[in-house]
Amino acid sequence: MSKRDVFEYALLRVVPRVERGECFNAGVLVYCRAKSFVAARTHLDESKLRALDPNADVVGVRAALRAVEGVCGGGDAAGQAAGDDAGRRFRWLIAPRSTVVQPSAVHSGLTADPEAEVERLLDLLVR
Repeated sequence: MSKRDVFEYALLRVVPRVERGECFNAGVLVYCRAKSFVAARTHLDESKLRALDPNADVVGVRAALRAVEGVCGGGDAAGQAAGDDAGRRFRWLIAPRSTVVQPSAVHSGLTADPEAEVERLLDLLVR
């Protein structure tokens, strides 16, 4: 059996109208300290978004989800977080905010392949 490392993950939830508290999963954020790995994958179900708020800003929600992916990737797309290590970027992204895209509580598990874990969780919990 391959060596497995601890990883943490949070879901990215879309909350179109914060005052109503309704949400749906639109992405997953995975961090593995042992591999210095952080990544996010997103999938916006536009029909769910429109069902909760027919006037939702689809372009804005997509931009917010892409921004999370950009921060995870580092480099220019990460903005001020570009120089931060993977753990700092993850912790910054999971900090609670009152926005349309919100992180869930953090969960943990074991994985031999964090990149594959991102896709597995996206398929299991988002798509």
